[in-house]
Amino acid sequence: MCAVRRPPALPNQPGPPFNAAAARRLRAALGMDPGHVAHHLRASYGMPYATPDLVLAWERGAALPSSPELTALSGVLWCSPGELIGRPRTLREHRIARGLAPEDVALAVGFELLAYLAMEEDGRWQGTERQSAVLAGTLRLSLPDFVTVTGKEEKLADLLRSAVTTRWQAYVRPVGKLVPLDRRVLENVLRPLYEDYQGRMTATLTWGDIPAGGSADDKGKDFLAGIVGHFWDTVAGGRA
Repeated sequence: MCAVRRPPALPNQPGPPFNAAAARRLRAALGMDPGHVAHHLRASYGMPYATPDLVLAWERGAALPSSPELTALSGVLWCSPGELIGRPRTLREHRIARGLAPEDVALAVGFELLAYLAMEEDGRWQGTERQSAVLAGTLRLSLPDFVTVTGKEEKLADLLRSAVTTRWQAYVRPVGKLVPLDRRVLENVLRPLYEDYQGRMTATLTWGDIPAGGSADDKGKDFLAGIVGHFWDTVAGGRA
């Protein structure tokens, strides 16, 4: 009997970020070996090519399951797809993590299926404010995740870099257009970010002008590279 070959992944449908350690841990907790998992994938989910070697390859990070394979694996392991996914970043990954079909999300936000799938593929959300709110609720997106999946993160990064290197007060309103936070909250976030950056640029020398832990330029570049993360940390850290 010829071995059944695994279908190739579609080039425009990459698999989600897979948490191999979680898959291995969940399987062990159920008292299953890779052969049991492969059997259930074949018998219950129509994957005749599933073998113990394929399951082991997933668990070792040598291969990544496609989206349908991950959904089937979560069924075998009695968990949600989200438990087998690393931190989702894209619109497609968040949908898969919630175990939703694209038809479900498209219907909820009021888009034709093909239009919604096109937005998943190119990563450019085109929804109105109301549709964006429905999307956030449907996928249970945090505010940082919402900014990322709607393609606003790079614009936010540009504004934040300008805010901490020039006059932060001038960027409260532009940032507020991207991030629905109260003006006072934004002021109390942008001010300490500005002070933090400026402090890194000036407090870099010890006695005798010996560099302390790297040059001002290096410290400034590192801070600017992670500016979006610093922004969300400040929001969440209660400094606002």
